[in-house]
Amino acid sequence: MIITENHDLSLENSFGIRVKCLRMITFDDLDSLRTAIAYDANPKLILGGGSNILFTKDFEGTVLKNEIKGISLVETNENHVIVEVGAGEIWHSFVKYCIQQNWGGIENLSLIPGTCGAAPIQNIGAYGVELKDILVSVTCYDIEASEVKTFDRQACQFGYRDSYFKHHKELVVLSMRLRLSLYDHVLKINYGDISKELDSMNILEPTIQDISNAVIHIRQSKLPNPAFMGNAGSFFKNPIIDTESFQALKNRFPNMPWYPTDSPQKIKIPAGWLIEQAGFKGVKFGQTGSHKDQALVIVNYGQATGTEIKEHAHRVMEKVHLLFGIKLTPEVNII
Repeated sequence: MIITENHDLSLENSFGIRVKCLRMITFDDLDSLRTAIAYDANPKLILGGGSNILFTKDFEGTVLKNEIKGISLVETNENHVIVEVGAGEIWHSFVKYCIQQNWGGIENLSLIPGTCGAAPIQNIGAYGVELKDILVSVTCYDIEASEVKTFDRQACQFGYRDSYFKHHKELVVLSMRLRLSLYDHVLKINYGDISKELDSMNILEPTIQDISNAVIHIRQSKLPNPAFMGNAGSFFKNPIIDTESFQALKNRFPNMPWYPTDSPQKIKIPAGWLIEQAGFKGVKFGQTGSHKDQALVIVNYGQATGTEIKEHAHRVMEKVHLLFGIKLTPEVNII
């Protein structure tokens, strides 16, 4: 357990916002987590990779940084494996490890920033795959009950970029188990530009490594690297609307892209398209703005404050609602 007083959080969040917390305590197992929780009575914030958070002010409490590591094979048969991964592992590094073992199912989720502990909280997803599709269980520590609890997939209450954990801050993710395929894995290549990217690579019979490479190339071509330009990836969720509202919008905007959902009564609209149509793509407002290649990404061009980024997000939300009658919801947690 490592304790740092008056800790600078600018390197702990991918926006690069210059804020501080009263102290930061790093834990790497259950015992050190329990010790960290008991250390003081200040409000506590659990932090992983800091890739899905926007600080608008100093945090007047203790930040607990999750660095629980470890990858272990729990079960294997002729069709699948069940693998357990610690919450502090870097998600993309874990994806690469699984691909090296020829375990399929998460290749479409390549290059998503953050840690494995954040994955079930957000129910991360990309290119037709969501974490819930492969998750077996999540093990957490309940701060209020002072006990370890395990949640199966149903108990996780997964929704679109949503979960039970997102609404229960007393739960600290320790690890999760995923079921990954061996030989009968069905590749998902018909979402987004994956099939087009594979064609450009002259790949006719793709492997999970090929899918991962295609996704990485697509993401790198559209999304700015937080190491050089502060951002948290997609700032907003893609809105889901009913079919009646969709048809009315489609009549007004025939070229509007859309995607089906699990419900025949609901349609998903790309938030990036809505924001671009509202005129924000590539437009700067001081030190912040919407990225020139992907309007869904709000960036910090250097010295933006969290409040300025939040104000820009509200500016985008108001204009999109005015033009389309759709309310955008931030995917990023605003503190």
